[in-house]
Amino acid sequence: MRFPHIPRPRSLAGQLFGMQAVLIAVVVAGYALFTYVSDRSQAEDAAGRQATAVARSVADSPSVVAAIGTSDPTAHLETYSLRVQRDTQVDFVTIMNPQGIRWTHPDKTQIGKKFLGHIGPALDGKSFTETYTGTLGASVRAVTPIYDTGHTRIIGLVSAGIRVEAITQRVQDQVTALIGVAAGALALGAVGTYVINARLRRHTHNMNATELSHMHDYHQAALHAVREGLLMLDGQYRVALMNDGGRELLGVRGDVVGRSVADLGLPAPLTGALLSSEERVDEVHLTASRVLVVNTSPVSGGERRGTVVTLRDVTELQSLMGELDSERGFTQALRSQAHEAANRLHTVVSLIELGRAEEAVDFATAELELAQTLTDQVVSAVNEPVLAALLLGKTAQSNERGVELVVSEDSGLDDGLLPDSLSARDLVTILGNLIDNAVDAAQGSLRARVTVTARTEAEGMGSGSGSALVLRVADTGTGVDPAHAEAVFQRGFSTKPAGPGGRGLGLALVRQAVNRHEGTLTVAEAEGGGAVFEVRLPLWGTGTETGTGTGSGEGGIGASSSRGSASGGTAFRGDGS
Repeated sequence: MRFPHIPRPRSLAGQLFGMQAVLIAVVVAGYALFTYVSDRSQAEDAAGRQATAVARSVADSPSVVAAIGTSDPTAHLETYSLRVQRDTQVDFVTIMNPQGIRWTHPDKTQIGKKFLGHIGPALDGKSFTETYTGTLGASVRAVTPIYDTGHTRIIGLVSAGIRVEAITQRVQDQVTALIGVAAGALALGAVGTYVINARLRRHTHNMNATELSHMHDYHQAALHAVREGLLMLDGQYRVALMNDGGRELLGVRGDVVGRSVADLGLPAPLTGALLSSEERVDEVHLTASRVLVVNTSPVSGGERRGTVVTLRDVTELQSLMGELDSERGFTQALRSQAHEAANRLHTVVSLIELGRAEEAVDFATAELELAQTLTDQVVSAVNEPVLAALLLGKTAQSNERGVELVVSEDSGLDDGLLPDSLSARDLVTILGNLIDNAVDAAQGSLRARVTVTARTEAEGMGSGSGSALVLRVADTGTGVDPAHAEAVFQRGFSTKPAGPGGRGLGLALVRQAVNRHEGTLTVAEAEGGGAVFEVRLPLWGTGTETGTGTGSGEGGIGASSSRGSASGGTAFRGDGS
């Protein structure tokens, strides 16, 4: 069974074309009708003035006055009236006596008969015009009196007229010319409208208004539904569109459409990427609280029209990658320790085979005591499980790279001291990246060492006093140039060659985590060379009585660094971690 074909609604361009064509036709038709009525009225007025002029000319002619005084006026006036009628292009010139009896007429059978029309005003000495139906049909006629030589007595009347049919024909000729011009204007307007709407059809992809409305609804729904950020910039790098995800990821508020990217208050590297005319693929950028993957694609069509920017939030992914890297490090450390344990076990077995059992027992006991002692020292210094586990893992990693990791004697951090707002993930991000950066800097130096301090310190005085978590990492590397003291925390900055995964992100992530907890991050020169990084995180809701480690009164980068880099402290070596 075949269903009847339902015609598809015309496209928006087609509807506009039809509307404009009808509008032009209505305007032209209205103008033609107005012109016809106006020209007809003007033609009748002109015909009346022409007939009046002819009638007055005949009435003022001396030959006409003289002929009326003869015994046979018709014989003298008939030829004259026909000649005047022909020369002035009127339809009739009738000369009559004061009683209305015709002396002349284009139809000779009407001579001697009474004039059909009004003559009263003319008998009163007034010239007038009227439209009247006479022997020749409806006509516009003028009637005027003829005076004698002394202009004292009316001796006759003269009427000149033009048929309405002739007037109509004149108007029709004018209207025909007007219709021709109007048709040309309509055709020209139609062609222009078609050309314009053809261009509109290309821009609307030949879609009708309903389809465009639906597409707009889908467009808006998609923009609000996707979690990824979408940002569209025009040719002058002004915001043309930003969805909800983009506002959240970039942390902007209010109406930003029409504003320049440079005025959004974004970090300089991210602003530079958005202002670049080159395509960017999977670039990592940091805002105050997020790690974003940015892709930019210029919109080109013969000229630069703008840029489409997509933003993906990889903050959680980056944190998970950091934890995965730590787990990999722990795995490598365990593999190394398993290798070392196998060597020790072989040594014990060999001593037993040689018959030196007592020496084997002493060797094994010493190794166990050393490992337990070092573990106890770590836990006693930093009893916070997350930090203790991190330090134990980083110790093995550092030892594999030839760097000694030391926890300073004034470290002291009890379990349960840190608030819930300070997550374990942030602690791993901050301290783990600082230690990795310090190990990179110290590797290859003389007596390569990294000193870590983790403790709480009192801050403030009086009722507003509180405490802060202090994490300090010092190394024996080359240090940080004071000119780079701020740049070192920016994404992409590094004094070492970039590896496959890129460099310059660790310290930027540290600063991001510190800013998220309203803390401070500083870098200074360590005593004896190298750099010392210090993080201070406020412990909201804790008081000064929360306790500090040994030597808590000596809170300062210089003092603590000197202690941390001294030989005194808990050193973790590969055989005890």
